[in-house]
Amino acid sequence: MSSLRFDVFGRDLLLLRSESGWDAFFPGPDGKRRPAREIIVPASVTESELEQYLGDLCHEWATEQHPVVKRRG
Repeated sequence: MSSLRFDVFGRDLLLLRSESGWDAFFPGPDGKRRPAREIIVPASVTESELEQYLGDLCHEWATEQHPVVKRRG
């Protein structure tokens, strides 16, 4: 299972590839994570399309301090 981390307009997001698509989670500082139920990423979205997709989906989170979606390491 593939996992990717993103900074989505200042919010940390973890995406895990599954058979049904991408499962989204908000990771906590203690290693726990909670489901990000409001973020639904279909299986048809490829890894290279994720930044654009998340930007389009979550654009209302954008602020002057956090204007973009960035993939983390």
